[in-house]
Amino acid sequence: MIDFASARRKLINSLRDEGVIKSDKVERAMLTVPREEFLPSYLRLYAYEDTPLEVMYGQTISAPHMVAMMCELLELKPGLRILEVGTGTGYHTAVCAEAMERTGAIYTVEYYPGLALYAIQNLARLGYLGMVHVTVGDGSRGLPRYAPFDRILITAAAPKVPPKLFEQLSSDGIMVIPIEERLTQVLYVVTKEGNTLHMKPVTYVSFVKMRYGEE
Repeated sequence: MIDFASARRKLINSLRDEGVIKSDKVERAMLTVPREEFLPSYLRLYAYEDTPLEVMYGQTISAPHMVAMMCELLELKPGLRILEVGTGTGYHTAVCAEAMERTGAIYTVEYYPGLALYAIQNLARLGYLGMVHVTVGDGSRGLPRYAPFDRILITAAAPKVPPKLFEQLSSDGIMVIPIEERLTQVLYVVTKEGNTLHMKPVTYVSFVKMRYGEE
């Protein structure tokens, strides 16, 4: 039997020592959410290796260091209204929920119905449904009926900031998104001032590409 709790603590301690995890709230969230519960049984052995893992439909669950980094960049706090594009298995969603102390609301969009159902099952089993709302659809269009959002988290690479997502970001909000640039991808923090977009590059990354409804 694998001692998942000890493996989780060891990894989180390492990420804190490396400076990836900077805040107590992200550390607590990462320690609280069991990554193994968001993985198919055949992948659970690798739950606390700091690497992305391919799940289904060619999609991936992000490496723990990337989940922590993106959560830190979002500057999460209780009561926020969040849009997540790319639910995946629901792991990153759950970490955000814990960093927000399970308050506020997270609206998360997944392109693949089968993956969305898997995420719903995982999130329901661990008690996150209620504050988390899972939708199947084209994430680049956002969810205008629930906008504006204080934070927008995008876990798939896009060629540019999708205009509809920028429109749905509140004036003092934060968006974290990987952008395709030539032969690489760069993670950006996006903010807005009126209708002006401000982009700050953070680091090189590697994400699956964003899927669009018309494809």
